[in-house]
Formats: sequence, structure tokens, C-alpha cells
Amino acid sequence: MAEETFAEKTEQATAKRRADARKKGQVARSREIPTVLILFMGLSVLFFWSPAMYQRSTLLMAKLLSQIGTAPLDPVSFQNLTWEIFAFLAVILAPILLGVAAAAVLSNYVQVGSLFSWEAVQPDFGKINPWKGLGRLFSRQAAAELAKSIFKLVIISWVAYATIRAEWTQIVSLWNQETVQIFQYIGKISFQIFLKTVLVMAALAGLDYAFQRWSYEKSLRMTRREVQDEFKQTEGDPLIKSRIRSIQRELARKRMMAEVPKADVIITNPTHLAVALQYRYKDMNAPKVVAKGAELVAEKIKEIAKAHGVPLVENKPLAQTLYKTVEVGQAIPSSLYQLVADILAYVYRLRGKTA
Repeated sequence: MAEETFAEKTEQATAKRRADARKKGQVARSREIPTVLILFMGLSVLFFWSPAMYQRSTLLMAKLLSQIGTAPLDPVSFQNLTWEIFAFLAVILAPILLGVAAAAVLSNYVQVGSLFSWEAVQPDFGKINPWKGLGRLFSRQAAAELAKSIFKLVIISWVAYATIRAEWTQIVSLWNQETVQIFQYIGKISFQIFLKTVLVMAALAGLDYAFQRWSYEKSLRMTRREVQDEFKQTEGDPLIKSRIRSIQRELARKRMMAEVPKADVIITNPTHLAVALQYRYKDMNAPKVVAKGAELVAEKIKEIAKAHGVPLVENKPLAQTLYKTVEVGQAIPSSLYQLVADILAYVYRLRGKTA
């Protein structure tokens, strides 16, 4: 049962897992969003640029028609005409191409931000393996993409059919209209079809992105074993770190115990706490705590102190205050100067010293 729990991918992806996937170019991305934005941008540019396109096309056509039968048929004239047509196409198509390029860049930036992965662009000869290619061709993902494409084709066809059907009476009556009016009406119907198609595809793109996001999060899920292994790689094995901390505490305790014989007095609780104080008036501005402990550590401090003739003074409030507020190696606060001075004076008198 425990093995099954460790094998199931039930854990959310860690930050490292997400970062590694991003380095490989593996991100949540919908292919429908760029398509929608490109169509929308192209449609918008056409909508605002079409009057200028119509005007320039009319002028060019009028110029070409006016030169029929009059323009010389020599290489220079042909070259000038060719350059003029290319310039016309460049002016007409430049806004559309720039808009489409901007939409393509923006659509990817909105989804994944600034991302360039060397691993994603490096050649992978495994991808050209024909057997793997057949596997991808008949995979579940390929089937889903095919179904999605067919569904989009059906939706677009339905939008076009519904739009044309609604305008059918007007379309039938176009036969007695002027050519300009016919083209204007065709442009209007085409714009309606494109706009409705973009709106429908935008809704589909939103659903597709949500699905891609869900699939991406699912693919990143980790087993408990993977989470533990990753933690060991990044933070170290918890058992080893715990052992190191235990050794460090033991070494610190030994260093602290080595200072007890150098103390001037041990302030006790009397049974639960012990705090060792040291004062060298030539080297210190105030007495400092050289060792402290509770329970077994306190007993050890008192045992060492007795073995080295360090006096023990029972003062429960002072012992509690020193134990809670002063760390080993720190001087006592000024509020305790007088009380500690009285105790040290008492100890010095016992030793026959002078303060």
C-alpha cells in the first residue's frame, strides 16, 4: 500500500520541477490563441486599411489601363512597371504583414512570457525515427488534434452558411447591381463571416488554453518519492542534516562545559536551571554568561562546578531571568548589574578575594 502511495503522482510540481520544464521549453501553450490573434489583427488591419488599399488599387489600375497601346515596349519601361507594381504590393501588404507578425509575437508572450530554450531547438535525431513518428501519428494527442481541426472546420462552415443564408435574398438581387456595389457587398459579407469566425475561435481558444493548462499541470505532477529525492538533491538528506545538527549541538555543549571551571559563580533554580557567570574586571565591562542549561544539562554544570570549586548560589528569579534573556557568551543586561554585583561580592568574600 505504501509503495502504491509513493508511485502515484499526487503531489503538485515543485518550483524546481517547473523551472526545469521551462528550460526545456515545456510550458502551457495553446496553438489556437496565436491563430485567433493573427486572424483578428489581419481583420483589423484590413478593416482600417481597405479604403487606402482600394484607392491605391484604383489609381494603379487606371494608370496601367491608360498606358495600354501608348507605353513603349522596351526593357526600361518594363523594369519601371515591374518596380512600380512591387512598390504597390509592398505598401499594400506591409501593414498586414507587420500586424500579423506582431500578433504572433504577442500571442506567445502573453502565454509564456519571455522564453527561449536552447534545449528545445537542439536537433533530436530520435524525433526522426519512423517508428516513433508512426506512434505519434496514431497517438491519443494526434487523434485529439484531428478531432479539434474537424470541429473547427464544421464551426467555420456553419458560420459561413448561416451568414450567407441570412443574406440570401440580398445576394440574389445583386445581379442588377453595379460592379462596384457587388464588390462592396461581397466585402461586407466576407467581413461578417471573418468577424464571426474570429469570435467563435476566440471562445474555442479559451477552452483549449484551459485544457492545455490542465494537461500541463497534470504532466508535471510528482510522486512523493520524487519530491523527497528532489529535496535531498537541493536541500540535502533530512536524516543527515539532522545528524549534523545533533553533532553541532553536542560540540557546542562540550565547548560550553569547558568554560564552567572558569566561571566565578553558578546561579541555580535550584534544581531545574543553572547559569554560569564569569567576570574579569580588567577585560570585561560586565559579567557574562559562559554556560547555561536546564534539567540534565543543569545537573552536569553543577557537577563540574563542584568538582572545580566554583560556588553555587541559589536565586530562582535571577536564574530564570538569565536563562531566558541572556545567550551564552553575552553580557548580562544593566538592569541586573546590582543584583549580580552583590552575589559576586559575596562569592569573593567566601574566596577571600577583593572585588
